[in-house]
Amino acid sequence: MTPDWEILVASSLGEAETLLRDPSIMVGVFSLRPDSLEHLPALGRFLQHHGTREWLALVEPDLLWDPRVREILRHWCYDFHSFPLDTPRLEVVLGHAFGMAALLAQSSIPSCGSGEEDPLTGESPSMEQVRRTICKVARVAAPVLITGESGTGKELAARAVHEASPRAGKPFEAINCAAVPASLIQSELFGHERGAFTGAHRTRGGRVQAAHGGTLFLDEIGDLPLEVQASLLRFLQNQTVQRVGSDHEDKVDVRVVAATHVNLTDAVKEGRFREDLFYRLDVLNFEMPPLRERDGDGVLLAHHFFQAFARDRSARVKGFSASALEAIRRHPWPGNVRELINRVRRAMVLCENRFIQPEDLGLEDALENTLPQASLEAVRAEAERKAITRALRTCEGNVSAAARRLNVSRITLYRLARRHDIPLQGQTTVKS
Repeated sequence: MTPDWEILVASSLGEAETLLRDPSIMVGVFSLRPDSLEHLPALGRFLQHHGTREWLALVEPDLLWDPRVREILRHWCYDFHSFPLDTPRLEVVLGHAFGMAALLAQSSIPSCGSGEEDPLTGESPSMEQVRRTICKVARVAAPVLITGESGTGKELAARAVHEASPRAGKPFEAINCAAVPASLIQSELFGHERGAFTGAHRTRGGRVQAAHGGTLFLDEIGDLPLEVQASLLRFLQNQTVQRVGSDHEDKVDVRVVAATHVNLTDAVKEGRFREDLFYRLDVLNFEMPPLRERDGDGVLLAHHFFQAFARDRSARVKGFSASALEAIRRHPWPGNVRELINRVRRAMVLCENRFIQPEDLGLEDALENTLPQASLEAVRAEAERKAITRALRTCEGNVSAAARRLNVSRITLYRLARRHDIPLQGQTTVKS
């Protein structure tokens, strides 16, 4: 085998389980011979548990007619190779499997929170800027206004602000101002006294009081009725609430994060939104970018949701085909992330192949009149280049640390860097 491959050998499924605790192992190879047929049920359970890897089977030709073997190959294997081994051909297949595994691998982007996985998946410059902004605004208690098109993840960003703030662990109350009838929104926000209106059979606190000590998220604030805007302004000024039907005010400690797809500056000019309330809310602000402007993030999000909704899919569905990924890159996503979630979930349920195709996503038109697809060898090379560049950036150019992060030797990292024309510190001191 080529020295580019690091080979780890397991003599049993138990040993393989131990090896696969290392998440950097993305490709596995197993052998099927006549004496191994009795272990096929256990092998099937093992492959199902480790289905996020790409598996290659080495098979005795006569076994290919056994229906149990064919089931294993059909459901769990990227490809198979029959004995006797043809080393050059095997290396090509392994390279293709590695390239696909690299495409399916989840990105690991550091969060500004408590070290948990960052919920705002994406590597585009616009999303990196969003994460940096969230880290900054989370430190203070001033109101935050999040703008952006529908479906861009404004509530997700609001939760990230809350979780990265000193109020993390306290209540996060969310209310969609456009979804609650105008006649009830005042009561929903501030509560009501018993008998304050028809149907008010008991005294009830509102969302503002429920968020005491934490964060109140007002989604679609641009649709809040004008009469309620005055009460909200009073609350922001005094941090007090007055239930409907009461003459008493209660003190609360709540941070407000608001979001809207409406241009509030225009709404103020048109008299649909109070100017004084706008300036109270617009202390700290940032925009969630539309998916069409997040270069490359569509594919990362598709993989993220494929894993998040894994229970919805058939066991035979392993991921996305290269053409499906290309369709995701080319589609303009007018519905943004919400549209992507819907298409991925539908495809996971309806797909009848091992890999999701453009037609499963309803995106077959996205590939019309496009250039031929890149080869898997090119995909693998690009995945390697991005992984090395990302590791070096994360480790601030430290070659040894980057090599450890990639789970390769320092010498291997130098060789791969030369192959992809990536400059490294001290590269000239290492001999080939």
